[in-house]
Amino acid sequence: MKFEVRDRFYMDDEPFKIISGSIHYFRVVPEYWRDRLEKLKALGCNTVETYIAWNMHEPEKGRFRFDGMLDVERFVKLAGELGLYVILRPSPYICAEWELGGLPPWLLSEDGMRFRVYYPPYLKHVREYYEVLMAKLRPLQIDQGGPVIMMQIENEYGSYANDKKYLEWLRDLMRELGITVPLCTSDGPTHDMLHGGTIDGVLATANFGSRVEEAFGYLSKFRPNSPLMCMEFWIGWFDAWGNEKHMIGDLEMAEGELDKMLELGNVNFYMFEGGTNFGFMNGANYYEGLTPDVTSYDYDAILTEDGQITEKYRRFKKIIGKYREIPKIELTTDIKRIDYGVLPVQEKVSLFSVLEELSAPIENTFPQPMEKLGQSYGYILYHTDLRTEEHLRRLQLRGANDRAQVFVDKKPVVTLMDKELLEERELDVSFDRGADMDILVENLGRVNFALRLEEQRKGISGGVWLNGHWHNGWRQYPLPLDNLDKLDFSKDYQEGLPAFYRFTFEAAETGDTFLDFAGWGKGVVFVNGVNLGRFWDIGPQKRLYLPGPLLKDGSNEIILFETEGRAGASIALRNEPDIG
Repeated sequence: MKFEVRDRFYMDDEPFKIISGSIHYFRVVPEYWRDRLEKLKALGCNTVETYIAWNMHEPEKGRFRFDGMLDVERFVKLAGELGLYVILRPSPYICAEWELGGLPPWLLSEDGMRFRVYYPPYLKHVREYYEVLMAKLRPLQIDQGGPVIMMQIENEYGSYANDKKYLEWLRDLMRELGITVPLCTSDGPTHDMLHGGTIDGVLATANFGSRVEEAFGYLSKFRPNSPLMCMEFWIGWFDAWGNEKHMIGDLEMAEGELDKMLELGNVNFYMFEGGTNFGFMNGANYYEGLTPDVTSYDYDAILTEDGQITEKYRRFKKIIGKYREIPKIELTTDIKRIDYGVLPVQEKVSLFSVLEELSAPIENTFPQPMEKLGQSYGYILYHTDLRTEEHLRRLQLRGANDRAQVFVDKKPVVTLMDKELLEERELDVSFDRGADMDILVENLGRVNFALRLEEQRKGISGGVWLNGHWHNGWRQYPLPLDNLDKLDFSKDYQEGLPAFYRFTFEAAETGDTFLDFAGWGKGVVFVNGVNLGRFWDIGPQKRLYLPGPLLKDGSNEIILFETEGRAGASIALRNEPDIG
């Protein structure tokens, strides 16, 4: 088959209207890919779009992963089997409210690293990644018998920089590595964004959530005689920790905008299904202050986070039906919600009791950030002794991101977040000379958009300014929490301190459920060894989605790492979500 970009899109020389929806394979367990794709086709879509997250596929330099949830080839082939075309967005940067916009944090271990410009050390890493990735994507293109009709070279680049040499290099590299389908960019529909983010010979598309006629009007003036495509029709929005409530879009307005969009051009829904920021993969934004995103990426999408059909789905389907015949699709995946009830705490142990089992300390005169220690995600604990002090009066953590809890003699002293880390804090803490000081720093999720991308080293990169001088001599404990099998729950537990809590339950059958953490403070949840994501009592998310395929028939284990010393006596697994 042949897909072409001319005055409009053509499939084998016949005009073709793209009606697409975004599903990020890395936000959905693979056991549910078929269900989500079947529901996409049943909506009337003929195409699925997905980003490809570099940080997931190359978590360490030179170590690549394409298994399980990261088997992008399987996802694309499955879409093709179901009769769907595919748009891939494999650009090094994806934004997507994803940790560092998909850029791997190990890039930040190199001093002077510059992102998303013609900077040879960065380009070298992109090339080495693309040589592996494009070899997998090449056979999936439509002119090779696969379903992929288009790929993106960069994402919203006009909102970051305007280095045309870099964009041309990306285009030429993809062509060199065998990508033959049409290429595209996507930017906001404004003068600066489009002029900064596009290059000749590559389709320009736009991202927006309203004012379709105005946006398409500008796009048609910018690129006359070119297809009009909204690559991201924002039909919802994402949530940040501390929001008053879950973000919900204006459905009536979206209906009208969709009708006009399909009349004038082509659409990709962002998101068809948002899915979940599993693990430590949520991104963050920084405008007036740091706003890390919640674990749910529900996005008020057409399907809910757990794949349920919504009123938005039903209304959009009617509008799409005006422009194409809706196929009848039988849904083949049996999915149920199950309430497993209340689970009491069975075992618990303090972080300080098992620190040496979980991490091998690295000593240094000054504290170092995670990236310099070979760590990307999670927490890091800095330990020292106050050998020259008997009173803590002033404290400042220089070059610290994002949230730090300070302990003296294993007692909480102060918690600092974001801008509070920039200021010298007045304190009044007495202790015996030689007392321990511990600073537990959490990477809340790296900023994924705008000008702070290169400032995302986590932990402490400057130093600790204590009572008017630098404090030296640190033991640093990286805590990515990827080795909880080493936990020894027979060791000491103290209330009010960071700790691990263990739960078990028997499942006669497995199904989707929602972990209710009412009564707990802040932390992260592991289910049968899988990092489910973060919880935080400030909301708006009140329950974490737990997909049924992560559970086992029979015995299951849940471990909570809670950092605030606010622990409940139990958790619950309910059959309804609560995302605020």
